Amino acid sequence: MSELFGTDSPKGIAVAGISCELAMKAGRAAAAVLASGKNKNSKIIVAKDKNRSSDVLEAAVCAGICSAGADAEAIGVIPASAAAFLVGEHCADAGIVISAASRSPLESGIRIFNDKGTRPDEDKEKLITKLALGSSDAPELRYDGESGAILRSDDAAVRYAARLKEICPLDLSGMKIAVDCRGGCAEGVAQSLFSELGAEIAEVSEMGDTADVDFVGTPLERLMDCVAENDCDCGFAFDTDASVCIAVDENGNVIGGDALLAAFALDLRKKGTLRHNCVVAPVTSSRSLSMFLEENEIGLVTTGAADRYAAYRMREGGYNLGGESGGRILFADDMPCEDGLLTALKLLELMKNSGKSLSETAPCFEKLPQVVLNVRIDRKKREQWKNDSVITGLIEQMTETIGEKGRIFVYENSSADPSVRVIAEGGDFGQINTIAMTIADTVKKRCGER
Repeated sequence: MSELFGTDSPKGIAVAGISCELAMKAGRAAAAVLASGKNKNSKIIVAKDKNRSSDVLEAAVCAGICSAGADAEAIGVIPASAAAFLVGEHCADAGIVISAASRSPLESGIRIFNDKGTRPDEDKEKLITKLALGSSDAPELRYDGESGAILRSDDAAVRYAARLKEICPLDLSGMKIAVDCRGGCAEGVAQSLFSELGAEIAEVSEMGDTADVDFVGTPLERLMDCVAENDCDCGFAFDTDASVCIAVDENGNVIGGDALLAAFALDLRKKGTLRHNCVVAPVTSSRSLSMFLEENEIGLVTTGAADRYAAYRMREGGYNLGGESGGRILFADDMPCEDGLLTALKLLELMKNSGKSLSETAPCFEKLPQVVLNVRIDRKKREQWKNDSVITGLIEQMTETIGEKGRIFVYENSSADPSVRVIAEGGDFGQINTIAMTIADTVKKRCGER
């Protein structure tokens, strides 16, 4: 993992409040690495979200790309998955998406795709990082001396929507859907897409400034109320770059990502298209999901806690369905990366084909109490805490204490400010809260910031 690229694939260059200078260098480095050795028509597409900072960062990224001799094709505000798809459609060498890195409307980050619409391999990420940060051992950037051109595309959203309708050719006539895009990339695209398929749309009231939909802690009461008040069949919320989809059923209940993944797994297996009869998900997925899949004789391939590992494992093993509890689902046969709008359409397809409501379509999982704590650690202690016998011994002890009734996960987050995340899950909230606090306190004492 590099200094700029986080563990989660949506993060890309994990810098909150990224500067124009760094954005330009990142664009130049991406072009040098991902379009290097290509012909003079090398091209990188550039997409963005609706954040106020995105326009100026788009200009900086495009300038960097052109300075490396490649063309930059700006395709405007569009979901990250659309940009990944359009890399292939536009015969581009790479894609860059400028998207919110935090809740502030003034802060953004950058996500980079290769020519397949997926995240570059680790070696290329490291080289892009060296070039962007001006590392002393980075190779000299060379090109033929001709600057690239900035191109414009106005039909990106139309082509993306056409692809979604090709994947899910639905007739949603008679359905009423609540939609909350929260000022993100899906705004406009989602409403028009569902409307063109025949659905009636109930839009959730505006929030004001753009805000990322943090589905771990952000309340979804507005969407839930909208579904109930407008007698909708279901409701959908999408995060800033539209890679996440959270569904709300006709009763106003939130359907978690694990339940969605289980429903899709059953459907694909029934059709005989669930490759290797397995689903790929992080180890932090709920016990309910693993038990449900086991009961239905479907395999579960677990990966590291960050969702980038699931995407890598799916490509390596040839799996076609993966996801995580936050609502980020990857249908590898249809799109190169997670797509919230595609997830919503796939769910509507299940409902239409079965004639059932959403509450009847998605499995009902009993959610065990869970405590999640983050402990900021000293930069010098990155990865070292794993070899601290006091910490590892305590984790083993607590794992034995909680037994088969629960689970404990401790792993390091990758960000500008390194931290260790402690997750305890089990039937007794008091017990798991004490366990999580004990481990977190020990990590802080042993590895916390000085």
